[in-house]
Amino acid sequence: MRIVGVITSEGERIVAVREGAQLVPVAGVAEFWKDPRAALARSLDRQRSIPADGARLAHPVPDGARVLCLGLNYVAHAAEGSFEPPTKPVIFGRWTASLVPEGTPVPVPVDEAGLDWEGEIAAVIAVPMHLVDADTARAGILGYAPFNDLSARRAQRLTAQWTLGKNADASGPMGDLVTSDEVGDLRDGLRVRTIVNGETMQDGNTRDMIFEVGEVLALVSRTMTLNPGDLIVTGTPDGVGYVRTPPVLLGPGDTVTIDIERIGSVTTPVVAHPSAN
Repeated sequence: MRIVGVITSEGERIVAVREGAQLVPVAGVAEFWKDPRAALARSLDRQRSIPADGARLAHPVPDGARVLCLGLNYVAHAAEGSFEPPTKPVIFGRWTASLVPEGTPVPVPVDEAGLDWEGEIAAVIAVPMHLVDADTARAGILGYAPFNDLSARRAQRLTAQWTLGKNADASGPMGDLVTSDEVGDLRDGLRVRTIVNGETMQDGNTRDMIFEVGEVLALVSRTMTLNPGDLIVTGTPDGVGYVRTPPVLLGPGDTVTIDIERIGSVTTPVVAHPSAN
């Protein structure tokens, strides 16, 4: 099942996408994330639907969700940046304020030469997780979405922490959430591609991840309880822009698409910042 957020006259709601481009209302965001699997099961019998054309999209996770991201989670990506492959997961945070849905224009921050792309997969949690093992964690994933961890590299390099460069305005494009029963296990291998203005820039596979998502969730759950709607963004393969000679970054007029096998894509236009001269 494919899940999206939409903004309606009644507020933001979670809807399921039915064949024929129809959206089936499921629940309000807060109600949905109390028990997302039960909410989806109830929606299967609903006949009411709304057309997808003209729907105002929103990211599907609650505003209070924690967005945990994995850095350097592919050996080739670590190597292209002259980093040693990590022996423990490199985890940093985003805020949900940076998340945007399909098609949202993303401005280049002032003082940045451009934005760098990072094609990734976001895994969204369905159940509370505390002191779980990897198998339990995997079973507790509601689904997966294509994600672009757009990075402001100048800001990212200002300090030892990456937070600033990973939270630029609208820098977290997230596509439709596809339930895990339709996606399968990331360890079996899904193709991850980033396409800029029609040219493939990244072409990787999830089987090359250093740290698998179930293992990471189990590790995190030993320190913090994860809640329904929290998500972990699983890292990017090699092929990012800042390591190229010369560097290639996204500027106004560029379009970037993250395409994930069996999950789908998210496309983002890049625009000038309103404050740019």
